[in-house]
Amino acid sequence: MLSGLGALLLATAARAQAPLALPQAPMPPPDDSAADDGGLVDAGNDSAGYTPPAPAPAESALHIDGYVDVGFAKAQGNGTSFPRQDIAVPADYGVDTFAPAVNARGDVASTDPGDGRFLNGFLPRSAGIGGNASFLLNTLDLDLRYQRPGTPLMIFSRVQFLPRLSAAGDAGRFLVEQAFGRLMPFDRQELSISVGKFDSVFGIEYLDNEAPIRTGVTPSLAARYTTGQSIGAKVFYRLQLGAIGSAVSINAAATNSGNMVESLQAPDASVTGGPVVSARLGYELNLRPFQLKLGGSALHGPRNDQRDRKAMQKMAGGDLRLFVAGVALSGEYVRVDEDEGSGPKLTNLGTFPLASGFHARAWWGQLGYALAIDTSSLQKVTPYVRYEWRHAWFDGFVPITVDRLVGGLRLDLWDALIIKGEVLINRERAGAPNVPNNVYTSSVVYQW
Repeated sequence: MLSGLGALLLATAARAQAPLALPQAPMPPPDDSAADDGGLVDAGNDSAGYTPPAPAPAESALHIDGYVDVGFAKAQGNGTSFPRQDIAVPADYGVDTFAPAVNARGDVASTDPGDGRFLNGFLPRSAGIGGNASFLLNTLDLDLRYQRPGTPLMIFSRVQFLPRLSAAGDAGRFLVEQAFGRLMPFDRQELSISVGKFDSVFGIEYLDNEAPIRTGVTPSLAARYTTGQSIGAKVFYRLQLGAIGSAVSINAAATNSGNMVESLQAPDASVTGGPVVSARLGYELNLRPFQLKLGGSALHGPRNDQRDRKAMQKMAGGDLRLFVAGVALSGEYVRVDEDEGSGPKLTNLGTFPLASGFHARAWWGQLGYALAIDTSSLQKVTPYVRYEWRHAWFDGFVPITVDRLVGGLRLDLWDALIIKGEVLINRERAGAPNVPNNVYTSSVVYQW
């Protein structure tokens, strides 16, 4: 697959007729939660979210931007982590259903165990391709931002179209991923207030949610807990300490569902009537040779997949990023604890009988190097490796330990085309049967 990717790159470069400039930095995010965070693709810039830059006074107040993410993927086995001829139920409590991911959304090749066994809703979204090699239209994204020049109010929406095979996976969806208004009341203070549906404030991986910004193709084994969107209000504040080349920030939110992805906890309404409170405290050191960024996050509130307001979810985590001369090192640790809920479990994938108590410990680390290339077409080559580890258990069930080794290559061409290839080596270390569930995946992203 990687050889084919290289052939495509060489053919594209050979056809280039005129040089086009690559932006000097990733496009800044719509919400200030990401203003404290750096990306792996361009370590010299402080933002890593995907949205267009703020309009200049002469520009139109309305901006329309977006991207198309087209993939090609092949998973081993039947595209799941379910072993054949297994009798354990619920089937999704005995394996890591999120392991065979195929795209930036974390969709897996399949969630069908193939034998009709009972599932209890601990499931990702599915591309529905099973073990077949397939092209995928992962995401068609349309971003709208309105901000009159000279005003402190910005309105942003991100709408995504997700074609899927309804017979063997999830049906195609029209998703409003973000929709919020942001007020920055002071000219000389980095303070913003946002109300609506927005990204998580926990940790750092949510900054890479969108395919053009993510260095690789797939999210980590911990992303299911930290990269979801929810509806509520948040406040971001950053204080610059110019005398020592530093800054400190606080990013806090009160939302319906917290940070988990929407297949695990639906964000669209509170089913308990109590908010989930989350926050991240960040520190950054910006010196000429390097940048260092540290953060600590926490979350507390009722779990939004059952109706008992006393059944709580609690999370804590820490993150680190270091950027030196094109080398980007980043990592994150996450601890998750959920009380047992009463009554059925309510998710966007349906209603399930048990809201079991759940616990997880996970971490990941990624190393990448962005090599600038001085050609008219190929602008940057970024090889990267990532290691991920996860230990999790439901109350009364056997704990499961898995890890994953990821390697890949990203190519940036002109300012509108990104090509990525990636290999995921999934391993069941304890508590779960070994199955063939490695993934070979790729992504071509066109952005405007």
